Amino acid sequence: MKYDLNDSSPVVIIGSGAGGGTLANELCQKGVKVVLLEAGERQSTKKFVNDEWASFTQLAWLDNRSTSGGWQVSKDFPNLPAWICKTVGGSTAHWAGASLRIRDYEFKALSTYGKVEGANLLDWPITLKELEPYYAKAESKMGVTRTNGIPGLPGNNNFKVMYEGAKKLGYKDCHTGRMAINSRPRDGRGSCQQLGFCFQGCKMGAKWSTLYTEIPAAEATGNLDLRTGSHVMKVHHSKDGKVDGVLYTDSEGNTQLQKARVVCIAGNSIESPRLLLNSASGLFSDGLANSSGQVGKNYMRHMTGSVYATFDKPVHMWRGTTMAGIITDESKHDPSRGFVGGYEMETLSLGLPFMAAFLEPGSWGEDFTEAMDNYKNMAGMWLVGEDMPQESNRITLHPTDKDQYGLPVPNVHFDDHKNDIAMREHAYQQGTKVYEASGAKKVYRTPPYPSTHNLGTCRMSAKPEDGVCNKYGQTHDIENLFISDGSQFTTGAAENPTLTIVSLAIRQAEYIAKQLSSKAI
Repeated sequence: MKYDLNDSSPVVIIGSGAGGGTLANELCQKGVKVVLLEAGERQSTKKFVNDEWASFTQLAWLDNRSTSGGWQVSKDFPNLPAWICKTVGGSTAHWAGASLRIRDYEFKALSTYGKVEGANLLDWPITLKELEPYYAKAESKMGVTRTNGIPGLPGNNNFKVMYEGAKKLGYKDCHTGRMAINSRPRDGRGSCQQLGFCFQGCKMGAKWSTLYTEIPAAEATGNLDLRTGSHVMKVHHSKDGKVDGVLYTDSEGNTQLQKARVVCIAGNSIESPRLLLNSASGLFSDGLANSSGQVGKNYMRHMTGSVYATFDKPVHMWRGTTMAGIITDESKHDPSRGFVGGYEMETLSLGLPFMAAFLEPGSWGEDFTEAMDNYKNMAGMWLVGEDMPQESNRITLHPTDKDQYGLPVPNVHFDDHKNDIAMREHAYQQGTKVYEASGAKKVYRTPPYPSTHNLGTCRMSAKPEDGVCNKYGQTHDIENLFISDGSQFTTGAAENPTLTIVSLAIRQAEYIAKQLSSKAI
């Protein structure tokens, strides 16, 4: 279906990833007309390439960005603060598939942890109990293993090494994870064939992605108008302060204005606040939905780091599911460890080119060569935990640098909170112990990679002065403007965020449909 640019009846959604792609399908299934604007191109399982660098060029968001702050990424990758995607399906083409529910206490971080110096903690305006029905719908939709009678994936060698060490240390909760990857054929898609290129787009279509699940289903309703190569520049509003259209550059380089009844922004936690800030006007001088001054602030990217280790015998960690297993015992709140919140240890493998780039950025010499020579004997894990929201960690508009459309590029500023540093050190120590218990010859602490879990910047809050949107993602200032991605997160929690983003999108679609039906918006 194609809608006229002057047709003001559709809901316009910006971004087609976990939030935007799911929201589009859910609304289309309810009979709502949707225009879905995606800056990237449409790839497919046939077009995906099992080659790390070629795939990175094909999928990654490579538009110019700048960074600042004391975080390691700013030093190692100053123009690549985030490893996310610019393609139909967004980062659901690139994600590993880990699908974990946020825990009850993590929705109440301020109440649970108390005031933490230097942190801008706040309780979510939604509880686990409220979100549980939508988690269940998301798990069924995505085919999450170990839910709905779906068996877990098999454990590869990388997992077996982790599992042996975990059991020797006394960890109780170590398994092959809750993954949105088919362990058996489901929903017309085949099962995982253990190709080992999960980050490069699943050529089997076994891993859930909006590219070949939600978006085709939405198109089948006849209610979706998907426009690829459409880079949104500004959100327009009427004299009464309601949004009424979206200005974008189409795939042929022409500037277009699509009118809208409702606008939903799902451009990731860097592009979404950037768009709101770039949409400043006489009525909204500080940017759209920014009366609280919180747009762009409280940027979170999870506490991360990696531990790799080499062994006497080959592991071949790259064979099989990329994120093949998890230890969840440390994802608890236990301040006796020296920090609040918790973290997960998740198996992770990188191919040799990426390992060379990420193991110790900029390093060379005997130690580096030894690690590369022992690549086939290497096992690896990713550490991911709750980082503290800080107002100073934020997305701002660069004062001089412009993008290809003449708009200020985003600057991503991040400093580790002392809680993040303490948690990372504990996680490094425990990850090292896991591998030493499995017989590791040498262990490598790897610094954080460019961010994949970008959160906050347009956070939910019960009070308008504390955040940008309410518990439905509806902005406090503009009733027909919604935030539909990880930007909504009030706090980060320890768990991988995609399942929660999808659950919130299902819930948001239900709310928007009711609001449209009652003519409330």
